[in-house]
Amino acid sequence: MQIDINCDMGESLDFLESGHDEALMSYVSSINIACGFHAGSEYIMHETIKNAKKHKLKIGAHPGFDDIKNFGRNEMYLGFEEIKEMVKKQIRILNKIALLEGEILTHVKPHGALYNMSGKREDYAKAIAEAVFEINPNLFLFGLSGSKSISEAKKIGLNTSEEVFADRAYMADGSLSSRKLVGSVLNDIEKVKAQAQALIKRDKISTLDGHFISLNADTICIHSDTPQAIEFAKEIYTLSQYLTTNG
Repeated sequence: MQIDINCDMGESLDFLESGHDEALMSYVSSINIACGFHAGSEYIMHETIKNAKKHKLKIGAHPGFDDIKNFGRNEMYLGFEEIKEMVKKQIRILNKIALLEGEILTHVKPHGALYNMSGKREDYAKAIAEAVFEINPNLFLFGLSGSKSISEAKKIGLNTSEEVFADRAYMADGSLSSRKLVGSVLNDIEKVKAQAQALIKRDKISTLDGHFISLNADTICIHSDTPQAIEFAKEIYTLSQYLTTNG
C-alpha cells in the first residue's frame, strides 16, 4: 500500500520566501517544479531544488502552456510538434538548473490545461510522451490514472506513474470534475482523508455524478495552493505511513 506523494511547487515567489513550499516538503516524496512558462522563474527553480535536496525528494519538471496570465489553466490548441518542443524546452530548462545544483530529474508531470487535455486527447498525450522519452527514456511520466496520458506513454515504453487526487471529485469516466461544479474541490479534511484512504487501498470512491469507481494509484497529489495544503499533506502523509505499516 505504499504510495508516492507529490506536490506541484515553484509556482509562487511568496510560497518560496514564506517557507510554505518547504513546509510541505516534510510530507511529500516527489515535487514537480514549474519551468517558467505557466509560473516560476530560474531563481525559484534554483531555490526550490536546493530545498528539495535537503529533504531528499525526487525532483520532476512541471511543464505547462506558455500562459502566465492564466496560470496555464486555459486550453490551447497546438500542433503535435509544437507541443513536443514546448514540453522539451521546459524539461531542458529545469534539467540544466538541476545539474547545476547537483541533482537529476526523475519525472515529468504536465500542468493545468495541458495535463487535462493530455488525459483526454490522444494527440496531446502522444506528443508529451514522445517529448519526455526523447529527452530521457528513464524518466517517469505522471498522468491522470487510467487516462490517455498513461496509455499513450505505455505504448512507447515510457515509465508511468498513475496519479490520483484526494482533494478533487471525480466523474464516472475517471476524469476530474470541472472546478466550476459545486463539490468539485474537497475542502473538508475528513472527506479528503476518507478519499485518500480509499485511493491508497485501491477501494472504490464515489463520484460527483453518483457512481463508484476504482483507480490505480501510484502517486497522490497535494495542491500547494490549496488553503489547507499543509494540513491535508500532513494528514495524508500520516495516513500513508499508517496504511503502509498496518495495511
